[in-house]
Amino acid sequence: MLAATLSSGCHIVLEGPPGTGKSTLLRAVADGAGLGVEFVEGNAELTPGRLVGHHDPALVLEAGYTPDTFVDGPLISALREGRLLYIEEFNRVPEETLNVLVGALAEGEIHVPRLGRVRARPSFRLIAAMNPFDAVGTARVSQAIADRMSRIAIGYQDKEREREIVRRETGLEGRDVEVGVAIARGTRTHGAVRLGSSVRGAIDMVRLAYGLADLRSERPLGREGLLDAAVASFSGRLRMHEDQDRTAEEVIAELLDAALSAPPDAPGRASGGPPPPPAAAAAR
Repeated sequence: MLAATLSSGCHIVLEGPPGTGKSTLLRAVADGAGLGVEFVEGNAELTPGRLVGHHDPALVLEAGYTPDTFVDGPLISALREGRLLYIEEFNRVPEETLNVLVGALAEGEIHVPRLGRVRARPSFRLIAAMNPFDAVGTARVSQAIADRMSRIAIGYQDKEREREIVRRETGLEGRDVEVGVAIARGTRTHGAVRLGSSVRGAIDMVRLAYGLADLRSERPLGREGLLDAAVASFSGRLRMHEDQDRTAEEVIAELLDAALSAPPDAPGRASGGPPPPPAAAAAR
């Protein structure tokens, strides 16, 4: 869908929770299409000047306001070079900054004071990404912007794909992978949790469990060791409902016990298997 949307000339917003592969997907599609990407981190500090660019004050004093004194921002660079402009956390960007994009989306050009009109090359596209479930520090994207963009909703992967992601990222297999994925998935549906963990929590837990098993000379790692790894990896990622008395640590312990008591449904080696490849070890 993303590849088809870009080739059709549409601008798009990727909507979904963290850890669902939005940035990874965009990089893969951009590489496949041979397009460069201008990455912009969306936040309250992203002013129109930072997005568009500015005249260098020192050069202006010498030569005045000329095209040579202008320092391109990511938007101008993407327009001139026909690149993809990727803005993360789109709904955290101030409205006055988003309004700068209307001309680029509607007319394929923007007008910059003392620089003039900058037209977009045909391959220019705006790709935005945002998490619709996080209400802290976010704002509603105006209809003027939303009406000019298509939307693709991206959810979490299924269980087996999340396991494969953890295996690839850690170089490990077996019980710890199954347990880590089970806890991550359980946090998303637990009644006490408002916002659960992505697969990143499972990746960290498996890496940490492997490291603890080495340091404690305990392989396979027991329940207490797994709980230590799980609490360190998941507790900071969970957002509990405000009316709950239960802590994130209590929920993680509950999910761990449920995962350990469940029969395995996929083949694999236990946590006492061979060490991870160098890349995984370095990441750990």
